[in-house]
Amino acid sequence: MRSVVFLLVMVLGLYSCEKQNNIIKVSDHDALYKALKDSKPGHHIILANGTYKDITIKFRSKGTKENPIVLKAETPGKVFIEGQSYLKFGGEYLTVEGLHFKNGFSPSNAVVDFKISYKDTLDEIANNCKLTNCVIEDFNKLKRDDSDLWVQFWGRHNELSHCYIAGKTNRGPTVRVSIAGVESINNYHKIINNHFGPRPVKGGPSGETIQLGDSFTSMSPSYTLVANNLFEACNGEVEVISSKTNFNEFRNNVFYKSEGSLVTRHGNYATIDGNYFIGDGVNENYGGIRIINTGHWVTNNYFYGLKGKSFRSPLAVMNGIPKSPLNRYNQVTDVVVAYNTYVNCNAPWQFGVGQNLAQADVLPKSEIRSARAIRTTVANNIVYNEKGLETIVVENDKADGVLFKNNIIDNQGLTFNNFNGGLIEADLVLNKISDDITLPTGIPSDLKPYKGFDFETIENDLFGQSRVDNKIGAVTNLNATKPNILDKSKYGTSWYSNEIEEKEPTIHAVTNADELRTKIAEAEHGDVIELKAYSYNIDASLIIDKKITIQHDGKTNAVINFSGLENTPLFELHPKGKLTLFNVTLNGNTSNYAFASLKENMSNHFGLMVSNCEIKDFKYALKVYKESFAERITFQNTTILDCENGIELSEETNDKGDYNTEYLTIKECSFYNVSKNVIDYYRGGYDESTIGGNLLVANSKFTNCGAEEKNRMLLNHRGIINVNITNNTFENNPVAFVAILWGAKNNVESNNQLINSGHIKTEQNLKLKLMY
Repeated sequence: MRSVVFLLVMVLGLYSCEKQNNIIKVSDHDALYKALKDSKPGHHIILANGTYKDITIKFRSKGTKENPIVLKAETPGKVFIEGQSYLKFGGEYLTVEGLHFKNGFSPSNAVVDFKISYKDTLDEIANNCKLTNCVIEDFNKLKRDDSDLWVQFWGRHNELSHCYIAGKTNRGPTVRVSIAGVESINNYHKIINNHFGPRPVKGGPSGETIQLGDSFTSMSPSYTLVANNLFEACNGEVEVISSKTNFNEFRNNVFYKSEGSLVTRHGNYATIDGNYFIGDGVNENYGGIRIINTGHWVTNNYFYGLKGKSFRSPLAVMNGIPKSPLNRYNQVTDVVVAYNTYVNCNAPWQFGVGQNLAQADVLPKSEIRSARAIRTTVANNIVYNEKGLETIVVENDKADGVLFKNNIIDNQGLTFNNFNGGLIEADLVLNKISDDITLPTGIPSDLKPYKGFDFETIENDLFGQSRVDNKIGAVTNLNATKPNILDKSKYGTSWYSNEIEEKEPTIHAVTNADELRTKIAEAEHGDVIELKAYSYNIDASLIIDKKITIQHDGKTNAVINFSGLENTPLFELHPKGKLTLFNVTLNGNTSNYAFASLKENMSNHFGLMVSNCEIKDFKYALKVYKESFAERITFQNTTILDCENGIELSEETNDKGDYNTEYLTIKECSFYNVSKNVIDYYRGGYDESTIGGNLLVANSKFTNCGAEEKNRMLLNHRGIINVNITNNTFENNPVAFVAILWGAKNNVESNNQLINSGHIKTEQNLKLKLMY
């Protein structure tokens, strides 16, 4: 019997760990941990194809430059890391490749960490280690406010390369270089050849894709290289990249339809060279480069179709705070902006961005940005606009500390301030170089570049060609080999693509309540539920955890009567649940809700579109809980009546700049007899870099609403940056104010009719709690 047991153990051991020369194949947690513990220089540990759930990999070992230790997937992309899992590096010359992190989250502070612990020993921190050819997608903590990082750098000479990373929704940058400690400064890390896929809007700060350092280490040298990456729809917040240390380089990256900017938030002496910033000519959230601090060189960059303004301008140069603390805004000094090309960009250059002298009565002196840019040179750039602009250089504050030299402007004949001859008008011709690059040509031969101090060190142009001819603009020779900048095969892994083939939605016809519940559960993402009967009686919540449309195609609405328990919703919106409801009447029992998010664990966004519907007799028409977020919530051509509460998105009361939806749109709607929280949409905390959310209330009617509203205000939108209340009728609403607008921000109203409904008031400066 003992011999049988011994033989069985031996067989199992051989199965879970096969060793041949320096190749060790493992297929379970224990075998992996043992192989890592016993690893030597030159060992290749092969993780067998399969799913590894709740696995915590602490890769602590020492390879050599000639013989690194490698942990790799048996087949790249067929080893899945799921559940509560993470990877930590500690030691030297270690490489991990081919893993796919999904369907889980890290119970630690990072998914991938170049440090195992905070013990003061060298084998706890990584040097010369690499994560490559891996994917991290949707690996979010369950709660939006639970902060973590997906990749955290420590040590020196570490690398993130050829990876695809996308879908972070919770608080915290996707990638951070941490440099607290002498062992992590002068680090020369590399973030290269990656594809940073969509990062959805976070709805508040701390949603960067890359952050290099933090405020309190911002005077330290980092020397991090960020190069040859694609940033696609990185919309987390206003900063796609936040550079907060010294001597970082950003070269040859593509920022494609990303709602933010590359920002030198803290730290000095950044090099920003040869990057592409591509917009669509419509979306005003696509940004370029925002400059703060000292000594930056912005050269050979290409800006196309960017309509952003202020913080999201193609070039935004900020005012600083005199004697600024480390975590605020230092004055811009000694910056060079040269040999860049701007095509069809609104407000291509903005100076004095963030100047806030008008708010001096509600902010302390330590928050007043009055220090203008000085000793800054803008030279040898090209600006071309197919439609002329009123202003080429927007001065939010005087740009009197900026030297403009030999910049060529084609503004289609519209006059502009030439800043003492530093902006020179010319007739240029636009040439399509490739699908994503269009460049102006035809600069008169007698217009020579300005030769500023150290300009001879700008040796190559946007395409990598020599600047021996020293021509103005980002490109010296249009006949060079054209880079295919949006060929996704050039970035990220060798085995993963985020291209998804659109499928035709399946239409599911339902004739009773049981079928409705069953088909919602069975439907796939994007499917349509057709309501074929007139009436449906539902007694428990319908779970929406995918993108789905529920509609009725009759001339009158279908009716759903909801008899569910008190404080439960008819439609319960889960992570990734995006519901479109059309041509349906919803009836409640006065104690339940029409729509609500989960109370907790909203690890991903939801969405809601309600059109041509009626919502009646509910405690809440919509209840959105804390740490829930929707990119868009829309009510259109819909009536909400006889409800205790209307649309309530006001639980983000930590006053840290967070809010519950980016876009709340109310159009052609009618509100009757809604007692309170008619529209309640809140963002708290003074954070000048949070430039959402967005509220539109248009062509709607509000009658006999707000009777129980304690603050006697009908529409509550405190702290929301963009508000437009237009063409509405407010009649017999027993309130003091329909709304109080924030005049210093983009809060406007027009063509509203107020009948026995109080007033619309504008407060120029709204006092908010400081976040800092």
